[in-house]
Amino acid sequence: MLLAVRRRRYRQVLEGTICIHPASVFDAMSARMAESLGFEVGMFSGSIGSGVVLGAPDLSVLTLTEFADQIRRIARGSDLPLMVDADHGYGNALNVMRTVEELETAGVAALCIEDTVLPAPFGGHGEDLVSTNEMLGKLRAAVAARQDPTLVIIGRTAALRRAGIAEAEKRLKAYQDTGIDGIFLAGATTREQVEVMHRATTLPLVLGGAPPALADRNFLTANGIRIALQGHHPFYAAAKAVYDTLKYLREGGAPAGLKDRVASAELLRIALKQDEYEHRQSDFLQ
Repeated sequence: MLLAVRRRRYRQVLEGTICIHPASVFDAMSARMAESLGFEVGMFSGSIGSGVVLGAPDLSVLTLTEFADQIRRIARGSDLPLMVDADHGYGNALNVMRTVEELETAGVAALCIEDTVLPAPFGGHGEDLVSTNEMLGKLRAAVAARQDPTLVIIGRTAALRRAGIAEAEKRLKAYQDTGIDGIFLAGATTREQVEVMHRATTLPLVLGGAPPALADRNFLTANGIRIALQGHHPFYAAAKAVYDTLKYLREGGAPAGLKDRVASAELLRIALKQDEYEHRQSDFLQ
């Protein structure tokens, strides 16, 4: 599927009338499985990128090149419209432009640029925010850098978590005038916060991982939330499955005993795109 088509599909979600949950994916195989299950959108976060590429925690040690390389693999392996967490854009506003160029070329449908100070500076405590003016420059730079007008640019704010509802409201009102397509709310915990944020902007909202109090999709839909993340459990489940399997074998377990704990042949056909590759073999190798 053409990238522009995927991006238009993502925009249809943002412009729609319901709230959906994206599939958290981390490689081509997980994206294919999510697509086969009917997920409308895939999400690849910076934290999961650091985990899958480096085996490292989310401390902004993953480089833009490494992140883009994994995105390219995911986008090549599936038609699922992919949104990604581009952190702070890997630097200042000029770095943000380079980030947009790389990730657009890699095949994303949407990317988020956030207003936190990253990486954590020496002596820093918690999650500091860049100034509003700096963030406005970053968002304008991101919009200016995209080549495909269907690419979605989303501004992400952690102001609710770090500076309170009044500061978050002020930032949303400022961010929406930069030409971005949506706003990602990180750290929302109450219905009141979501309601105030919805009133502060006309843009569609994306909600980060939230507590059970914000699990009602009817409420989220009514308050402008079009995409609500549910965490990154597929990656965590995969890590546990690998560990448990290796531990079982290391402790003397027989491979035959894993029959009910590993992917079936039918699931592998989906995960590995077996049908398509067999068609290619038939068409071009015979």
